[in-house]
Amino acid sequence: TVFIPMLEETGLISQVGEWVLRTAVEQSQRWQLAGLPTVIAVNVSTQQLMDREFGSRLQGILKDAGLAPEWIELEVTESDALNDLNDGIATLRELRDLGLQTAIDDFGTGHSSLVRLRELPVGALKIDRSFVAGIENEGDDAEIVAGVIALGHALKLMVIAEGVETMAQLTTLEALGCDVLQGFLFAQPLPAAEAGELLRNGIQGIRWSAA
Repeated sequence: TVFIPMLEETGLISQVGEWVLRTAVEQSQRWQLAGLPTVIAVNVSTQQLMDREFGSRLQGILKDAGLAPEWIELEVTESDALNDLNDGIATLRELRDLGLQTAIDDFGTGHSSLVRLRELPVGALKIDRSFVAGIENEGDDAEIVAGVIALGHALKLMVIAEGVETMAQLTTLEALGCDVLQGFLFAQPLPAAEAGELLRNGIQGIRWSAA
């Protein structure tokens, strides 16, 4: 909550963000060569999306590593994706056309316009962990999550639940038709070598987050 805003305020976010992207791309390619094909998700900031050279630089990073673009997913927060980001939307469209996967992160925490959401060139919504945590309790969170899943599917988007930590949450989300589940129930944050061992041991369908 402090580190990223400081990077944005000092103007270092582009350099650090590019390093994160290069590291994720190179790691994904190493796993590809080891027979462990895995999608890695990387968060990108508003400043990165507003940079008109971002797409071409990312394309260069992919080319240098020899990685096909579909093995990287770029995530942008809901507030960034839906607020005055015409240049950013153009960048997202360029990234989609390059073959990269794109997603809206922390969905449900911003103030979405359905018209704007329909126009965004993204392929997935990620339900914010605060709603996932609440589906075990009495209240409206389960209904909200069900509504987000229905909305995502109506827009032909994949729906990902983040912050899954219990079997009860997993069971509920599966019953609601959520497409992908992510959280500590499956694995804690791990160094690349240990994550590779997890993949090697036969855990399927993992999408690793680099940031």
